[in-house]
Amino acid sequence: MVFDTTVRRELARSFGATLVVILTIVLTMLLIRTVGQAAKGQIAPQDVVLLLGFVALSNLPTMLALSLFVAVVVSLGRMYRDSEMVIWFASGIGLRRFVRPVLYTTWPVLLVIALLTLFVVPWGSRSGLELRDRYAARSDLSRVTPGVFQQSSDGSRVFFIERSAAEASAAASAPAEALAGDAGPTVARNVFVLSASGEHESVTSASRGRIDSIDDTRMLVLERGQRTDLDRATGDKARASFEDYRVRVDEKAARLATQVQPRAMPTADLLRDPTLRHQGELAWRIGLALGAANLLLLGIGLSATTPRRASNWNLLFALLGFVVYYNLIGLSQAWVAAGRLGIGAALLGLHGAAAALALGLLAWRDQGATHRLWPRKAAA
Repeated sequence: MVFDTTVRRELARSFGATLVVILTIVLTMLLIRTVGQAAKGQIAPQDVVLLLGFVALSNLPTMLALSLFVAVVVSLGRMYRDSEMVIWFASGIGLRRFVRPVLYTTWPVLLVIALLTLFVVPWGSRSGLELRDRYAARSDLSRVTPGVFQQSSDGSRVFFIERSAAEASAAASAPAEALAGDAGPTVARNVFVLSASGEHESVTSASRGRIDSIDDTRMLVLERGQRTDLDRATGDKARASFEDYRVRVDEKAARLATQVQPRAMPTADLLRDPTLRHQGELAWRIGLALGAANLLLLGIGLSATTPRRASNWNLLFALLGFVVYYNLIGLSQAWVAAGRLGIGAALLGLHGAAAALALGLLAWRDQGATHRLWPRKAAA
């Protein structure tokens, strides 16, 4: 049918353009944040792209739902402004008739959103947490990068080392393990360590440093340096010079997550262990899929506008409705996790009310368009 083909082609074109714009904006923001975390030493620099992919997967259902919602509002809004809707209404096609081609075009995307939310997003969240935990479990010295002030995992120490020009060029491609390589101990120049604990602060500097392995014990060896201790409470200072300073370096064992966050748990595990937190996570995951479908119906009703109006506020109201709706989904998750609402009551109350609002708005818009085209005759 000409009507279905026209609506589907217009909607598909608008969805593709909207998705490209939203992906570009969101990925740029995520990249800036991820690079900032790598600069602060929270993640490994070589894992930036991989972690960006995991974070993007976690946000992909929301981006797809927003793209569908904006595409419906923009496509139908353009038809209103170009008076195409008047032609369809005059042909006997009401606004409710747009539901079928819209759902027929978008059901594959809705299915992808459901699959991503239930299966892919937990895997991406779990993989991202494993990357962060694996990097946090490494020793502080293994995270030192030549030429960069690096903070320890607990924030109590700051490291800085400098290598010779020949070693710096080789370390640029592999900055990790700055003081110890695979082929043996590597000598670093101008080692600086700042330690702070309560009111006590110490600064240790040395002209050379290396890591030696004795049996299973790793030792940080500093040569020809000095150490300055400061008590900030009393202002007392103590300075000592040394020719050879050895510190034991205990490598942190990889930490296995004994308590996995609900966001990173598979959906099947949440169903097998229906605690309050797990039910709240289920309410959030199911709510994302239901919310995407409700937004399509809501977008059809919000797209109505008057061609004579110079400004179009429909898209602004639609975006405001999207923000409110998704914040309510997060709020329902918190209520279920706190035991204030059951998962069934939360899903039915929020998403049932949203569906009823969308259908009511659709019927009201449809009735209003019919009355404008065929006004009632005045009584004689």
